[in-house]
Amino acid sequence: MLQKKISLAVTLFLFASGTAFAGDCVLQVTRTACPGQEKESFSKCDGKQSCSQSIPAASASQCASKAKSNCANKRYDITKQKKVTATFDGVPVDSGKDFCVGHPDYPYANKPDCR
Repeated sequence: MLQKKISLAVTLFLFASGTAFAGDCVLQVTRTACPGQEKESFSKCDGKQSCSQSIPAASASQCASKAKSNCANKRYDITKQKKVTATFDGVPVDSGKDFCVGHPDYPYANKPDCR
């Protein structure tokens, strides 16, 4: 009887823990700096224009939501534009689309400079 209870407990634990683990959501972020602001704009990627960020997500749709959130920009005079794509468990989310296209935080995206 004790062995059955232990088996049931282990089975329930494995089932519950299997649904609790997040998938592998990786955001690829590329910034376009305002003229002369490359050092500051790229500082969030250790001085590089592009970098990858792994973040926890339970599904591809949650990964997409986090990618959209990552497009926010409050440094209008530093970062002209961002491109954020995502993969979930190695598969491109929404066919590899750029989640920042048309984002309202980039008023200078199509202008030669940020002023």
